[in-house]
Amino acid sequence: MTTINLSEVAVAWPGEPAYQDATEVFNLVSPARPCAAVTVTTVAEVRAALRFAASRRLGVRVHTTGHASATARSMRDALLIRTRMKGAVEIDPGRRLARIPAGTRWGAVVAAAAPYGLTPPHGSSPDVGVVGYLLRGGMSFYSRKVGLAANSVRAVELVTADGELRRVDAATDPELFWALRGGGGGFGVVTAVEVALFPVAKVITGAAFWPAAHASRLLREWRRWTVEAPWEVSTSARIMNLPPLPEVPTVLSAGPTLCVDGVVLIESEDDIPAAERRSEELLAPLRKVADPVMYSWELTEPADVLSAHMDPSDPVPIVGDHMLLREIGDEGVDELLRVIGPGSGSPLITAGLRQLGGAYAVPDPSGGALSHLDARYAYSGAGVPGGTLTAGAIREHCARVRFTLSPWDTGRTAPTFVESFEQPQGHLSPDGIAAVDRVRERVDPGGLFRTDTMRNTTGLL
Repeated sequence: MTTINLSEVAVAWPGEPAYQDATEVFNLVSPARPCAAVTVTTVAEVRAALRFAASRRLGVRVHTTGHASATARSMRDALLIRTRMKGAVEIDPGRRLARIPAGTRWGAVVAAAAPYGLTPPHGSSPDVGVVGYLLRGGMSFYSRKVGLAANSVRAVELVTADGELRRVDAATDPELFWALRGGGGGFGVVTAVEVALFPVAKVITGAAFWPAAHASRLLREWRRWTVEAPWEVSTSARIMNLPPLPEVPTVLSAGPTLCVDGVVLIESEDDIPAAERRSEELLAPLRKVADPVMYSWELTEPADVLSAHMDPSDPVPIVGDHMLLREIGDEGVDELLRVIGPGSGSPLITAGLRQLGGAYAVPDPSGGALSHLDARYAYSGAGVPGGTLTAGAIREHCARVRFTLSPWDTGRTAPTFVESFEQPQGHLSPDGIAAVDRVRERVDPGGLFRTDTMRNTTGLL
């Protein structure tokens, strides 16, 4: 790691266009400002970047789309590597596997698997990077049926600090394979992953919106349904305060609304009648409370799941919070609406609950460091600072929500939902943290990747 030929890798410095490209992030509140940055497309470039970092005594940080930038440590003394590895998604329909180069986004994987009647446990946006999502756990709208997305990882290809390209799976290095899946990073530069796919013929997906004046009755009905909901169905319920923008329908920006969105998984055409009954068991009681002002739930193609949650496609400034909750009951519903519902003064554009349970809660005996979430709901809320609304004001309200929900807080978090490095986090037990640290020490004894880790996942803090 002492010889370096800069022609092998285009390291960029602040002010250069390549630096700007390599450091782009999704959350504009948390820009990446490393000492230097590079975009890599081949294993040779990864190795050259690691040699460069070692020669300059810089730490190494890694990202793809930058969706988790707000959870990152300072990069002042680091080289940031953005992975955009060459090659297409490869589908093995017989084995129901996808090999995915690092830097690929979920939309490309869903499109590649669709012709074979298969899909991955992807996120709610087509623009999220595959690798970070998977190795941070991954909460899919399919996870109530198939478990955390990290459990679907079958192999990881990565370049470790010594420059070695390794293909790690349950047979070749089970200890490292375990730590990679949910351990919080800091093991090397992932260049590709192999992921299990599952059959899907159709889905019922979409969103329904009601004026927030009906939120109390609607949210209570939704919560009761979640208690015994079939594992094939996953939903979220959110209070939305959408701004008057050209892309936002007027009916949704006229005032706060309650949105219920989600997915009913249909593995074969024969399952369609049962799926339609399941969707009606959810939606019919809600429609009896009040008529939706907008309604898009329908029987459709799996690719449409990527737009059901209406995640933004362009980078935005986001300030938010997250926690995993126990069963909240009607009392918890009332308390939640008191701080995010009509009349609460909430500055949050979106805030609410993602339904967990089902396979989410089942430990996977062959899973990694994070293989399940022992909670009933994932709370998340986010606001967009601008104009007279400051990031500080949003944080103050997030703290109010956190205090209000504290009786139901499990004290744990889902890594892909965490919105800032400072917020309380904890997805691993103390024993799990210690075990992951031992793996890091083995594969990176010099600490090249020592700061490329999440909070609460390393004993270095």
